[in-house]
Amino acid sequence: MNENVIVILAAGASSRLEQPKQLLPYGDDFLLTHTIKEAQRSRMPVIVVLGANANKIKQKIKTLELEIVENESWEKGLSSSIKSGMQKAIDNYPEMMNCILAVCDQPFISSLLFNELLDEKQRSGKQIVASSYAETSGTPCLFDKKYFPELLQLEGDHGAKTLLKKYASDVASVKFEKGRFDVDTQNDYEEFLKNQNQ
Repeated sequence: MNENVIVILAAGASSRLEQPKQLLPYGDDFLLTHTIKEAQRSRMPVIVVLGANANKIKQKIKTLELEIVENESWEKGLSSSIKSGMQKAIDNYPEMMNCILAVCDQPFISSLLFNELLDEKQRSGKQIVASSYAETSGTPCLFDKKYFPELLQLEGDHGAKTLLKKYASDVASVKFEKGRFDVDTQNDYEEFLKNQNQ
């Protein structure tokens, strides 16, 4: 029984970086492969949503044990990738009780964090568990199956944060201080490399 599934959103074009952020070097890996391997260490099935540069990225991750879904509507924004990944997860894992949405540009993500989200759901009784950093809440974020229908109805580039606001009384959080590091620009990447060993 796979009651918990991780969906990694990696469909963006990285327009501000001018190269696919998914394939930025990270030690012996790439940014995306690091995220995938941490997700796999949590012993949950992993689904990766690709869009821009899909063929190029697929070549780099084809040896990893995961499922890939291509979002042909990736230009419509983050919500389209969430819907693509969620639909794949629901179709492939009808017994799924929780889905964790993650992104590929948080380099300090870890398997421990994914497991903490599940532990916090059980401890708190809340049906949404977000990661907290930089005075906000965000990804990776766990959603109970209660919220799957609304995730499938998201529109635009707002992502799932709208549900965190709408259902604030049903949201718990775990600390992810280094979640504030995300890689959108070359400067972000350089700052991450500086902080990597601190």
